[in-house]
Amino acid sequence: MKIVTTIISIFILVNILFTGCDSLQGTSKTEQKKETTKKGKIKLSLWFYYEGKDRYDNISDLCKGFNKYQNEYEIAPEYVPFADFKKQLSIGIAADKLPDVAIIDNPDHATYAAMGLFADITDEINDWPDKVNYYEGPMKSCIYKNKIYGIPFSSNCLALFYNTEMLDKSGVKPPQTWDELKATSKKLTTGDTKGFAISAPKNEEGTFQFLPWLLSTGATFEKVDSSEAVKSFTILADLVKEGSMSKEIINWTQADVLKQFIAKKTAMMINGPWQIPELHKNAPDLKYGVTLIPKDKEYASVLGGENLGVVNGKNVDGSVKFVKYVSSPKVLSKFLKSFGYFPPRKDLTDDKYWTDDPVRKVFADELKYAMPRGPHQKWPEISNAISEALQETITLTKNPSTAAKGAQAKIEKLLK
Repeated sequence: MKIVTTIISIFILVNILFTGCDSLQGTSKTEQKKETTKKGKIKLSLWFYYEGKDRYDNISDLCKGFNKYQNEYEIAPEYVPFADFKKQLSIGIAADKLPDVAIIDNPDHATYAAMGLFADITDEINDWPDKVNYYEGPMKSCIYKNKIYGIPFSSNCLALFYNTEMLDKSGVKPPQTWDELKATSKKLTTGDTKGFAISAPKNEEGTFQFLPWLLSTGATFEKVDSSEAVKSFTILADLVKEGSMSKEIINWTQADVLKQFIAKKTAMMINGPWQIPELHKNAPDLKYGVTLIPKDKEYASVLGGENLGVVNGKNVDGSVKFVKYVSSPKVLSKFLKSFGYFPPRKDLTDDKYWTDDPVRKVFADELKYAMPRGPHQKWPEISNAISEALQETITLTKNPSTAAKGAQAKIEKLLK
């Protein structure tokens, strides 16, 4: 009896495994049967995690626009909370309950492409004339092992904010190089006000803030113990040693750094464009400016934002049609302005909306130098190794070289 039960169990397991593999390739019987609306249109679904009614309405408008634009497909938006989003995607792969299109945080794109969630749409994108209009960084975040699995949707990056009154009072200009940053930060440090601040918690936020320093040296995340990479840890350690930056940054989120800036407890900070509305709301009289992040060898920033991922299933053709519609200049430009985001396309940054505003213009320029996190299927673990080394450096518990070597040992295991 036990033998029969075992054979049946093995048969069921094998059947599940093969059915699961088929579902990811879009060949199962279930997937071949496409759901349609009463009007005979093929149903598509879009998952997103943006919060708030206004943002839901903006996403809904994108879907309504596509539904009117053509007569073959009808897409419906579905909100999934950010805290549950990645878990729901992972569960969906196993349970064959997935959307047709997903708006995904760009550093996660490669991870899910490696899992088979996203479809290889390389041919469709290479034949698409609009491809040449995308910045290198955003486009790179959609690529895994030289294959394209989506299209950049929205972008943001980091830049240097500075208090103009404090700089004018000290007789200094916004720094453009690392040497200038150190000198300017020291001069701006008086009393309980520090000259400079970044956010450096032991998580993705800390890595996000650290990468511009690493990339500016010419180093990459695959080799964080090179002489170039060690320089990026060293400059931040030096700023702490010299008293120009607080050790407390290991506990500060980017929102906390903004509070320090508003309270005039730091004269300069690294932060993103999403903080601009908060500045206007909470410190309307604060005089500030924005400039490129000071450089070592070259200007650098890090890419934030989302991509449109085409899910590997029965509706790949319709999903590609949707993401191309959304990515068209007129549609995308309107959406990005409503969200306060920046375009991943070069041909949109000439719009006066971005060029006439001095702050938005800097971020639009900074996007030229913004590179994605990774891309790599094990990016979350790689990021943890980097942010841990950053904390060891800033707290001065390890020298930059030792901290970098420790991170590299962990990263090398993940890259195998």
